[in-house]
Amino acid sequence: MALTKSVIVDKIEILELGQVGVRTATVVSEDDVELSRSYHRHVLAPGDDTSGEDTRVAAVAAATWTSEVVSAWDAFVASR
Repeated sequence: MALTKSVIVDKIEILELGQVGVRTATVVSEDDVELSRSYHRHVLAPGDDTSGEDTRVAAVAAATWTSEVVSAWDAFVASR
């Protein structure tokens, strides 16, 4: 009976203003039978540091966050 716990990025979403939404799933299994699954979500704003993120999240952010997207985000934040 081997218990295993794995944390995986299972969803990456691009939101309206260029934010990147990330959902991670924590899966606990026993002998390859899933016992539980829980989720955590967080959102990265255009221009945020992605060095601690999953490589796929960082790649999506790099492709999405053009200078125009970051400038629009900065203008949005300044207007609030």
